[in-house]
Order: sequence, then C-alpha cells, then structure tokens
Amino acid sequence: MTSDLHLAGWQLLYEQRSFWRNRARAFFALGFPLILLVTFCSLNQGGTVSSRGGIPIDTVFLPGILAYGVVMATFTNLAVETARLRDASLLKRMQATPLPAWAYLAGRIGSAVTVALVIAAATIALGEIAYGVHVHTAALGGLALALIAGTACFTALGIGIVRIIPNADAAPAIVNAMVLPLTFISGVWGPSDGEPAFLSHLAQAFPLEHLAAWLQLCFDPRTHGAAVSGGDLLALALWGFAGVRLTQRFLRVTMTA
Repeated sequence: MTSDLHLAGWQLLYEQRSFWRNRARAFFALGFPLILLVTFCSLNQGGTVSSRGGIPIDTVFLPGILAYGVVMATFTNLAVETARLRDASLLKRMQATPLPAWAYLAGRIGSAVTVALVIAAATIALGEIAYGVHVHTAALGGLALALIAGTACFTALGIGIVRIIPNADAAPAIVNAMVLPLTFISGVWGPSDGEPAFLSHLAQAFPLEHLAAWLQLCFDPRTHGAAVSGGDLLALALWGFAGVRLTQRFLRVTMTA
C-alpha cells in the first residue's frame, strides 16, 4: 500500500508538470476566469443588484465566475483528457504497467482538484484586492464545504460523462454544449432573477446552479452564520453519486474492452 501511494504521488506530480508546461492550457484554465472577472466587474463598476438588497454587483459576479472556473478545471478538463486517453487505448494499456489503476486515477483526479483550488484561490484573491469582495469569517467554513462538494461532484461527472462522448474530437464540443447553456440560466454570469420560471426550474435540476447559488450565499454580505446550504449540498451529493456510478461503469467497460 505504501508503494502504491508513492506511485500515486508521483503520478500526481507528473500530471501537474504536464498541465503547467502546456502554457496554452494552463493560461486558459487559470487566466480565462480572471479575465472574465475583470471584464464583468469593470463593465459594471459601481453597480448594485436591487433585487438582492442593493448589494454590489461584483459580489454576485465573483461567485458565479468562481463556480465556472471550478467546472472548467474539473468537469471540462477531465472529460476532454479522458476521452483522448480512451481513444488512444492508454487506459487499457495502463493495466500492463506496475501502476495500479486507482493510483493512476488518483493522480489525474488530484491534479484536476489542485488546479481547481489554485483557480479558486486566485479568483478570491483578485476579488478581494481589486474589488473589495470578501467573505465574512463565519462563512469561511461554508465556502470551503461548497468548494469541496462542487469539486468532488464535477470531478466524478467529468470522468463518467465520457460514456456518452463518441470520440476525443467531439469531446470539446459536447462538453461545452453541456456547460455553456447552463451558465446562462444558472446565475453564473450575473443575476438570473428575471428569467422565465421554466428556465429557473431547469437550472435547478442540474448541479451548476446549486454550486453557483451556494457560493453566492457565502459571499453575500447579508449572510450571517456558517453559510451552509443543505439543499445545495444534497443536490451536489446526489449528482456526485451519479457521477461515481457512471465513472465505475465507464472504467469497467473501457478497461475490459
């Protein structure tokens, strides 16, 4: 077990080196959410959200973009890369190496989680320094729990969703087709209070809306206490469980085919 853990650690280190040495991918993953934050906050500087008690609009933008960054680092990244590895038969050939399958997956998942945490830290720091958006001390626990639950949920879904992706070339298009429409109805790019009721109900059926709403609760200056949303936690947990089941079936089929 100690040897396997050592191999998993080396796999994580390898995945991190591979990720950050690909400058285009690293810039898009880390820099794009920050560019979006600067763009939206600059265009709406000084604006407030009347439907939410007149809070600064920056306080609504930052959590949404933070949710988008987490999804990009986990769900999008893992889905595209796993589809590529599947098509190249690397997942199946890996069984002939001394590296256990779980250690390999732990390295890839750990790398995606690490990138998500870096993106979260950079986004929160930029919001605090440049726009004065901060989290009350009492809400830090809720923020940490939201990031953990969201990261775990979208990490599981990112691997499991490859079952419905026919090939690696189609992966970016399919993944973006899943994510981008949901961002517009889930409050990622700003308040969605005026959207039609059916779109609101549709958004609530998917995990992105729950992650964005929970993060907005954590940053909302009107929030008092731990900022733990039981309903959003339950939704993310259910979707995460579904992602784990999909991942198990995908790996069973892929590695035995």
